[in-house]
Amino acid sequence: MTQLHHLSVHELAQGLKDKTFSSSDLVKHFANRIDSLDAKTNSFITKDFDNALKHAELADKLRHNGDTRVLLGVPMAHKDNLCTKGTLTTAGSKMLHNFVSPYDATVVENIANAGFVSLGKLNMDEFAMGSDNESSHFGAVHNPWDLDRVPGGSSGGSAAAVASGFVPVATGSDTGGSIRQPASFCGVTGIKPTYGRVSRYGMIAYASSLDQAGTFGKSALDCAYLLEPMTGYDAKDATSINRPTDSLVADILATATDSDKPLAGKKIGVAKAYFGAGLDGEVEQSIRAALAQYEALGAEIVEVDITDPAITLATYYLLAPAEASSNLSRYDGVRFGYRCENPKDLADLYTRSRSEGFGAEVQRRIIMGTYALSAGYFDAYYIKAQKVRRLIVEDFNKAFEKCDIIASPTAPTTAYKLGESLDPATIYLGDVYTIGVNLAGLPALSHPVGTANGLPVGLQLIGKHWAESELLQTAHIYQANTQFHKELPSIAKLG
Repeated sequence: MTQLHHLSVHELAQGLKDKTFSSSDLVKHFANRIDSLDAKTNSFITKDFDNALKHAELADKLRHNGDTRVLLGVPMAHKDNLCTKGTLTTAGSKMLHNFVSPYDATVVENIANAGFVSLGKLNMDEFAMGSDNESSHFGAVHNPWDLDRVPGGSSGGSAAAVASGFVPVATGSDTGGSIRQPASFCGVTGIKPTYGRVSRYGMIAYASSLDQAGTFGKSALDCAYLLEPMTGYDAKDATSINRPTDSLVADILATATDSDKPLAGKKIGVAKAYFGAGLDGEVEQSIRAALAQYEALGAEIVEVDITDPAITLATYYLLAPAEASSNLSRYDGVRFGYRCENPKDLADLYTRSRSEGFGAEVQRRIIMGTYALSAGYFDAYYIKAQKVRRLIVEDFNKAFEKCDIIASPTAPTTAYKLGESLDPATIYLGDVYTIGVNLAGLPALSHPVGTANGLPVGLQLIGKHWAESELLQTAHIYQANTQFHKELPSIAKLG
């Protein structure tokens, strides 16, 4: 019972079915770990253990009475930009430090309906704007592999919680790499699905044409268990796509992994543009070794062309801040959230509420976006960036004519030190391999493939639209033949 946090979701579900342990046992076990160890990582903003235990006890009763939901009673946690009814939902910001949501996000509702039990809300970069989780109003998250380093962002709390063994799986959101980059830094698996696959209703917006919720787990199979109930059409989200949902878990469980060449016939594309200046040498070695492993498993490695990542980066940092400027205009100190004290007049209320409620990185992106949308520069910047976005989509489509999946490093480096005085441009370069996926609306995942400088390295797999199942199966085959996803930081070995 002391090693419950080492079990996969599949093993936890089987143990619950076999009555080896109860959901109440699981909630108590994970809650005790969080209480005793989370001070090291600061992964959680809100711990909701009392409610979790009530739901766990109900899950145990339902199972005893014949409820056959596979995931009934399995613990998890949510990134704190997903609205949860009756629970603090902050998006990591002072602006929402006291906001208790009156409703559940569709993702939260779907996951609860599948039987999962939420232990609370996880730390994140403020309004999901950041790549290191240092912009949170509730303090930086620490990487479980080295507590002096960042976990990545913006879903750093989610990645750190899974890596630390605080929860088996967690939700995240990804606007430009915010699931994949922290998955790489923390040595876990994370997937961002196709835009429109998962409802955005109730997810606090950063950039509406780019945001998409996804999952973290120790393995591709763990991610699939949480992602599958999240997917599906939602009439409350105008960007939700009405198409049949996939049986992600069943597809993985049916995947043959023990043949000599389980990936025979699979073409994996590799672009020279992803291996240029800025890529750490040791990170590249791990990525090349992973590609060689994929080749040994039967995949054919082919060369493809892709948009220069520098162009993609510039396009993203025009469009995303522009959408953020628009989305965050609603936080005015009037209806909800932070309100400055003793405003002199309406203008003072707006000005001080926003300047005091938003952190430096959020203010920076609002200003950048407002500039790009301003009358004198709208055509020169925003419209031009939208045209380039179309070309990025076309480049991906052309690349997929030659391959089934595109592989790249997830991040150019391993996790850097907390508090390093990196300028914003250098931090933004950490997203250089991930943001094109969001601009094109494609699915992508990151899974661990080794270490560099003693820290985890992730490989990114990019799929065609709606190819989540293919991505998860491919990563699963790799993980069935390697052990990198089973390596644990020291904190996960405690307790």
